[in-house]
Amino acid sequence: MQRILIIVNDAPYGTEKAYNALLMAITLQKEHQDLEVKIFLLADAVFCTLPIQKTPSGYYNIKRMLQSIINKGG
Repeated sequence: MQRILIIVNDAPYGTEKAYNALLMAITLQKEHQDLEVKIFLLADAVFCTLPIQKTPSGYYNIKRMLQSIINKGG
């Protein structure tokens, strides 16, 4: 089994860096069933895990994306 580690080092909102990293993880899990995807949240990225987040208008829900990765073994 191959393993991939994605390091996220940016706040959940304000830029698209966290979104792009999590979208890549979701896509990898979907396209490659035999791949183990791990996410390492560093610095401001730890705020992606806050259970009570207010998603800014027009933005994606980072917490929901992260939960999807976790539900699939990430």
